[in-house]
Amino acid sequence: MMADMHNLKYIHTDLKPENVLLTSSECRKFVVPVLEGSSKRLKELRVPRCSRVKLIDFGSATSYKQRSASSIVSTRHYRAPEVILGLGWSYPCDIWSIGCMLAELSTGVLLFDTHEDLEHLAMMERILGRIPSHLIKNVTGKAEEYFRHRRRLNWPEGASSSRSVRAVQRVLQLDELLEKYADDYENSFLDLLRQLLKYDPNDRPTAEEALGHPFFRGH
Repeated sequence: MMADMHNLKYIHTDLKPENVLLTSSECRKFVVPVLEGSSKRLKELRVPRCSRVKLIDFGSATSYKQRSASSIVSTRHYRAPEVILGLGWSYPCDIWSIGCMLAELSTGVLLFDTHEDLEHLAMMERILGRIPSHLIKNVTGKAEEYFRHRRRLNWPEGASSSRSVRAVQRVLQLDELLEKYADDYENSFLDLLRQLLKYDPNDRPTAEEALGHPFFRGH
């Protein structure tokens, strides 16, 4: 879907779980035993009969030529770093959002549970490592105040509160997050997420390239 959309020169700009729907509501029901302390109980699970999905909500979609690269796009939790840093955006902002969604769907928790730009960037560094210096040197607008001398993130010095600092400190690195919440995840899945969540949009795979990743090929 995303590859087709990008091939048509359109960018969705608001990819999030709410905008990805199953094409059918039909489900299979399974009853499985679940441990609760020292006792077991039976739990009914509903599994979709069809795994096909579709995208919805194209109200924010824009063509490549008509996009305003200076505008803010994407719902906060799925917003790419280049958008926050004022570096302009294009197709790769959708790829970043897909990475955030895949991480959330596999763990059941938001990858970036925040509502502030600086805190968001601090969480990125906690989860993915330091923001590359060549991106920091090119930040524009309000994002300039998030860095000290255009060298490093102004964190925790610039935090809005001690509560914000604690929220970032609780965040796990990407591999630790998957180990904690996603049972038996494949190493290829971790590699896929790392590719989709590259800081530099030029380093992220296209949607078409991502489909060729070993995780999707089952290797």
